[in-house]
Amino acid sequence: MTADTLRADGLGRRVVVTGMAGFSPIGNDWAGIRERLTRLDTGIRHIGDWDEYEGLNTRLGAPVEDFTLPPHYHRRALRSMGRGARMATRASELALEEAGLLGEALVGSGRMGIAYGASAGEPDAVADFGNMLINKSTDGLNANSYIRMMAHTAPVNIGVFLGVKGRIHTTSSACTSGSQGIGYAYEAIRFARQTAMIAGGCEELSASEAAVFDTLFATSTRNEAPETSPRPFDAERDGLVIGEGAGTLILEDLEHARARGATIHAELVGFGTNSDGRHVTQPDATMMEAAMRQALDDAGLAPEQIGYVSAHGTATDRGDIAESQATHAVFGGRQPISAFKSFTGHTLGACGALEAWVAIEMMREGWFHGTANLDRLDPKCAELDYLTGAGRRLDCDYVMSNNFAFGGINTSLIFRRWP
Repeated sequence: MTADTLRADGLGRRVVVTGMAGFSPIGNDWAGIRERLTRLDTGIRHIGDWDEYEGLNTRLGAPVEDFTLPPHYHRRALRSMGRGARMATRASELALEEAGLLGEALVGSGRMGIAYGASAGEPDAVADFGNMLINKSTDGLNANSYIRMMAHTAPVNIGVFLGVKGRIHTTSSACTSGSQGIGYAYEAIRFARQTAMIAGGCEELSASEAAVFDTLFATSTRNEAPETSPRPFDAERDGLVIGEGAGTLILEDLEHARARGATIHAELVGFGTNSDGRHVTQPDATMMEAAMRQALDDAGLAPEQIGYVSAHGTATDRGDIAESQATHAVFGGRQPISAFKSFTGHTLGACGALEAWVAIEMMREGWFHGTANLDRLDPKCAELDYLTGAGRRLDCDYVMSNNFAFGGINTSLIFRRWP
């Protein structure tokens, strides 16, 4: 192992991103996503099917459009996969293909693992078990019902479909599922437990997940004007919108990537994660700040070296305020920041992976999107350099991607632009 493939602090191997793919409410590749971001064209829709749910206030959601699977996803393979697992498996296959690793011996060698998450398994499978408990009947249950329902359905299905024999981390931590998946994959490679990892998160759109936030009065009810919501950090925001998607990054030991001549998209240099230890649903700006500082310390960077922050930006009242205050405490008032969720809604388990993917693509290109619907900053939010409109050209070597979840789980990832 050469000196330049070891971290400067001597604490493990360097970890690079060699493959990226995903499905989002505004596109399924970077070219399509970038066009929508530039046009300020969000993926928020009125979901008419939700009208049947009495008491559900929101009718807004962000579905993935044009998701299809190729013929080699045969019926036998699909019967254990809900929609979320299907998106996750296909995204992982495409990311491996982009990395030049699909079908290679490394995948099934035991030296490649998976760290992938979602808030929960397939909602329809959960409903089937609920029917059993309510109606005292197993009608509707079959041998695959639990496989589709279990929290680790996505990583398990990815592993079985692709023949992965390394370690599996299941990161079912709500809004940080995807970012924790990436962070734990990074640590597995950094400390030489695996050579490469399939990392990310997924979620499928469901009225039940919308209801989770609806009961907390945290959903947007601009049902007749879906294009005007969500509104992260805006004075007129009225809550979040639920979305869906899947995102996968292929992480790899730098020495291994170089030896096989891989294209390197970015280097993952910092990861921080902690928990508030205070309240299940109320955010804590102090611990959000601590997670960002952990990532900076892990990367050996000063705050001023970060050129852009990808915000969690859910458009909830307390969440936006706490996040902005935490970001200001770390960076001061001049930090360029924007929220991808203003275009996709809150994709829950997928958001950390999708936002990391997009942040890397923007850093490589030198253009960063604005926050949709941010017309007038809430005076309770800290003063930052909020990107709006058609975005901005920025030349930076490091970007930070932050996510914060129910239970007070906080994550921060830092990526370095590859020369």
